[in-house]
Amino acid sequence: MSSFLPNVVQLGWGGDNGWGTSIGQTIYMTVWPAIIGGLIGLAFGVALVVTEPGGILENRLLFNICDKVVSVFRAIPFIILLAFIAPVTQAIVGTQIGTTAALVPLSIGFFAFYARQVQVALKSVDQGKIEAAQAIGSTNKDIIFDVYLRESRSELVRVSTVSLISLVSLTAMAGAIGAGGLGNTAISYGYDRFNNDVTLVATLLVLLFVLIIQVIGDLLAKKLNHQDR
Repeated sequence: MSSFLPNVVQLGWGGDNGWGTSIGQTIYMTVWPAIIGGLIGLAFGVALVVTEPGGILENRLLFNICDKVVSVFRAIPFIILLAFIAPVTQAIVGTQIGTTAALVPLSIGFFAFYARQVQVALKSVDQGKIEAAQAIGSTNKDIIFDVYLRESRSELVRVSTVSLISLVSLTAMAGAIGAGGLGNTAISYGYDRFNNDVTLVATLLVLLFVLIIQVIGDLLAKKLNHQDR
């Protein structure tokens, strides 16, 4: 192994720059933004659907506010977003650099992308089912949870899978500017030092993360799709 991938072996598993540390940082920067940004994105996605013109809670003002907020943060390239909200990051976590500091822009970037995905998923619900629920006297809360979210479970899993894969790429981008993780390893210890073996292994590990997310997402979506039927 050391003869084929000498620089990979030299980095080791533990320590500040080890592979185990980088993998752990990537998981850390994926899980927490997925939870925080996912919950905010889900709330915004639901709001965009129910407050739109003709929605069950039609409110043009609220819809326009949610729509513009999501659109603005989606339009900002992630690298620029990192710098743009640096003061906010400083105020929340006390620093602008490092793995924990990256959670703030990652959560914001994920929320905006996921909100649109949720909106698309909820819009796929048959309007007839919503009208039927209203006809039997279901409350708006019941329609949101028992019709919109329940009927779109399979589609929500699919869009969540796409969003998580996008988030993994954002963690690599954040790592490239010093946030840690596999992105930092690939750039700082691979590309910058002409250690192609390090860059290759870091890339393969990121691809492995994506593959695992995709496989789990496909299996869960397929299972929920059968349950819906």
